[in-house]
Amino acid sequence: MKDETSVILNKLKNLVQSNTVFNQTTQINSTTSKIELPFTIQEVKAAIPTYCFQPSLWRSLGYFFLDIGIIAALYGVAYNLDSWFFFPFFWLMQGTMFWALFVVGHDCGHGSFSKHKWVNNLIGHLCHIPILVPYHGWRISHRTHHANTGNIDTDESWYPVSESKYNMMAWYEKLFRFYLLLLAYPLYLFKRSPNRKGSHFLPKSPLFRPHEKWDIVTSSALWISMVGFLGYLTYQFGLVFLVKYYLVPYVIFIIWLDLVTFLHHTDSDIPWYRGDDWYFLKGALSTIDHDYGFINSIHHNIGTHVAHHIFLSMPHYHLKTATEAIKPILGKYYRKSSQPIWKSFFKSYMTCHFVSDTGSQVYYQSGLKKS
Repeated sequence: MKDETSVILNKLKNLVQSNTVFNQTTQINSTTSKIELPFTIQEVKAAIPTYCFQPSLWRSLGYFFLDIGIIAALYGVAYNLDSWFFFPFFWLMQGTMFWALFVVGHDCGHGSFSKHKWVNNLIGHLCHIPILVPYHGWRISHRTHHANTGNIDTDESWYPVSESKYNMMAWYEKLFRFYLLLLAYPLYLFKRSPNRKGSHFLPKSPLFRPHEKWDIVTSSALWISMVGFLGYLTYQFGLVFLVKYYLVPYVIFIIWLDLVTFLHHTDSDIPWYRGDDWYFLKGALSTIDHDYGFINSIHHNIGTHVAHHIFLSMPHYHLKTATEAIKPILGKYYRKSSQPIWKSFFKSYMTCHFVSDTGSQVYYQSGLKKS
């Protein structure tokens, strides 16, 4: 009898120990498992009117020809006036219109300009080559960005550096990466982002797949042709002509491009993820909408960026409608800045330099605190 009692007590003891281990393991697993969103991409999509996903070729062409028409008109006015009092206004307006034209090409790159691939490629080249953007090279690297948004290890543009990397960066690296960032885009085309190898002009770049070789050759050849055309204009009319009518608006365009894309993905409230904690929808929500005031309609509402990142092939002219439809679903996961653009930029410029070396769902920290 004593032996049977002893056996039963030992079994109960082992059972209690097993339950304790199970409970401890469960607790550990619950703290290390990735956080799931309380909604799916299918639920988000279902909230949006179906027509928002349908591009209209004629409507898209309307925006393209409108931008081209304004650019041509500005050139006509500037050339006929030929006044140094007018040129500063011309530079700001024309640089902004270059940026607007880039956004139309951006729709082409996503296939949201039309349902016809050849039309998207044709208009994409017509939008991007005049402003020295290799259409296919950009289109493919931008595809990589959208497929990996919010992933520290695999995102393509405006991703954070780790704290240890930040501490090891030379002064000139920090200068270009954090303080001259509004002039970064041309360098990105040639050298890609920090810690990424490749060029947007070379078919053998790690950015591209073997079957995309001729797309890259085509874009690079057209880009070189545009550079040659600009060289011809300089030869015929002089360097001052090129500066007045092209180079200054081009610099304004670059500033717009870097400013807007920087603000899309650089904010101390935007989370970044590592490893298995990342998946597409979580990453797509690691962006923030901004209000550019009267510029919104000029640059085709590109500041309405959250909906764009979730549904890449949605035309720009449906993004506002889609955003209003998904806000109730996203709740706190929808982010929009209510600050003026200059204040948002200054805040991110001063506070967003690196993230922690370890962990997931990490946020930007300021390097100025370490100085």
